[in-house]
Amino acid sequence: MAEIEAALAAFANFMWGPPLVVLLVGGGFFFMVHSRLMHFRYMGHAYNLLRGKYNTQSADAAGDITHYRALATALAGTIGLGNITGVAVAITVGGPGAVFWMWVTALVGISTKFYTASLAIMYRGRDDSGKLQGGPMYVIREALGRKWLPLAWMFAIAGMFGTLPVFQINQLVQIVRDLIAIPNGLATAENHFTFDFVMGVALSIILFSIAVGKVKRVSAFAARAVPTMVVFYFAITLILLLSNITEIPAMFALIITDAFTGDAVSGGVLGAVILIGVQRGVFSNEAGLGTESLAHGAAKTNEPTREGLVAMMGPIIDTLIVCTCTALALLVTGVWEGDAIGVTLTSQAYEQAFPGFGAYLVLLMVVVLSTTTILTYSYYGSKCMAFLFGTRTEKYYLYGYMALVTAGAVASLDAVISLFDGVYATMAIPTMLSTIILAPRVREVARNYFARLESGEFEQTSKQSEPQSTEQSL
Repeated sequence: MAEIEAALAAFANFMWGPPLVVLLVGGGFFFMVHSRLMHFRYMGHAYNLLRGKYNTQSADAAGDITHYRALATALAGTIGLGNITGVAVAITVGGPGAVFWMWVTALVGISTKFYTASLAIMYRGRDDSGKLQGGPMYVIREALGRKWLPLAWMFAIAGMFGTLPVFQINQLVQIVRDLIAIPNGLATAENHFTFDFVMGVALSIILFSIAVGKVKRVSAFAARAVPTMVVFYFAITLILLLSNITEIPAMFALIITDAFTGDAVSGGVLGAVILIGVQRGVFSNEAGLGTESLAHGAAKTNEPTREGLVAMMGPIIDTLIVCTCTALALLVTGVWEGDAIGVTLTSQAYEQAFPGFGAYLVLLMVVVLSTTTILTYSYYGSKCMAFLFGTRTEKYYLYGYMALVTAGAVASLDAVISLFDGVYATMAIPTMLSTIILAPRVREVARNYFARLESGEFEQTSKQSEPQSTEQSL
């Protein structure tokens, strides 16, 4: 195991060199400049699209799910343990300053997601069964041609590994073990393999029953679970922050000063703080990875710009709001200066704010958020498998995926984080390169759409003509 951990760490360190940071952050900045920030002026329109105020489900529109469910599915893959454990890892390893660079990644990620999600609709391709699919591999194949197929294969192969459930399950089992199993004598700190294994088997069976329904069932589950958990998380975090309100200004100051000095944890190595912040930011909102395009590419619309507008809400909700809440909770309570790591650190912060039951509140969030992430990732990975080996192989991927739920329950956290860091970096390369090449096409389509919108071409759907739905009640 030590050799495996060392090999995965070396792989992650190699992939996350300065060139990749420049590609992700610099690429996002390029999209901001290239677009002249025109999509930022239509935040209200994006919100109306999510509410179903425009007739986005015309009879001839391609796709399987609504804008809202596409965003909910994408957020189910991002609003998860990246927001709870990922932020804790960022602060533990890189200090409070890493949070600032997570913000930077999110700000440029807004434009990145606008471009990548627009392309996911513009260049949907048919799989071997004849069904339309979205995602970077189809964008590369349909827009750039066969000579670029190695980039598409690169993304699909990395996507099969980057969407594995081992991290989410590992942290879910850890918090259940700490809060329930060990106190009740079902496991000990030294001997917990049997409990972890049994829990992994049980979870794999439960999750499999939902995942076999593919994107429609996964999106339906996410559409209900994700908003509920976000509201719940905001509520308990607001209470925590209000009880420590005098500390908040100092913590914001600490984040900003440490972002440019790196003194708090990393020993003054500023480059390490930036790298860790970008890593955790990408792990949180997935901007530039391309995974979100797999969900947004399934949206029922023929207007690429609409899905780009919906997708760009992701980094705002995920990193700028949810991750900031987590970071402030860890900082104002002072738990970040202790020895705990991962989800245990977050659990300690909420236990301090809500003595006796705070850790169980985190447990509830981890259960829901980790399961929605796992379900979304199972869909992503199966799409990558189908692109490489045909749709008939999807079921085999799903079988293996659910078996790895059990493996994740007993895996090493260090090895898991290194694996994800390495393959996430690998996915980013084809996604960002293809998006930069195709950026002029996105801008042209967006300008056309916004001109039609300003001219009044699109009529809002009346409340009387369309029944209220889960999506409209956002």
